[in-house]
Amino acid sequence: MTDRADQIIDALRSGHDHLATLVRGLAADDLTRPSGASEWDVSQVLSHLGSGAEINLAGLEATLSGTAGPDGDFNKSVWARWDAMSPAERAEGFLTANEALVSRYESLDAQTREELRIKLGFLPVPVDVATAAGLRLSEFAHHSWDVEVAFDPAATLAPAAAELLLDQVGMLIHFIGKADALAGRQVGVAIRTTSPERSFGLAVGDAVSLTDEPAQPDAVLSAPAEWWLRLTTGRHSPEHTPSVVTLTSDSLTLDDLRRIFPGF
Repeated sequence: MTDRADQIIDALRSGHDHLATLVRGLAADDLTRPSGASEWDVSQVLSHLGSGAEINLAGLEATLSGTAGPDGDFNKSVWARWDAMSPAERAEGFLTANEALVSRYESLDAQTREELRIKLGFLPVPVDVATAAGLRLSEFAHHSWDVEVAFDPAATLAPAAAELLLDQVGMLIHFIGKADALAGRQVGVAIRTTSPERSFGLAVGDAVSLTDEPAQPDAVLSAPAEWWLRLTTGRHSPEHTPSVVTLTSDSLTLDDLRRIFPGF
């Protein structure tokens, strides 16, 4: 698990450095451009990432010091402060806050990365560094895409993040998937990804879950791994779906899959 924590922290660093370079080059008008998140402009995405970095760091520091972690009132105060910032302040604040979080993760020694258990307010039990940092990586990678796609319609998730996130998407799939989107139909989909190559199944019935690849699937989805991840988080509109994505089926369409994963 230490190796996975190392890889995730490395991906957080490379992701931060890449997005920071982009953000430093943005003009004032760029910060108010619509982002890939339908209700936010670019600066609001950076505000979300920056405030999230502050909250994540506060929780990490509390765990390391053995003190009580941030509560709901703390989170609300952080969000209120970021909401009140100007677009330029949000960009500068993101650079500082996310650098602080990534640097703190990097400072953890091997034993701490293996043994530390971090309490997250939305999970019932404390989790290890790999899980906590992995959840942050998912948030960071997808919202980085929200920023990048405002300037490049063909933007993709960072490859270093995509490979790691592919291994953890099953942890949240039953929360983010909407089984009722198919009006009671039960389907099994064979998912075959590239970059990296993986094969597994998606089952939609009373709930949405990942399975082994079904022997007789109702549909076969072939797609880059990064697009499969974007599909599960609602970043799947036709204009941002590469031509290499294919779905072979007599009963299921890509729009059906989009309805199962409306985003959040």
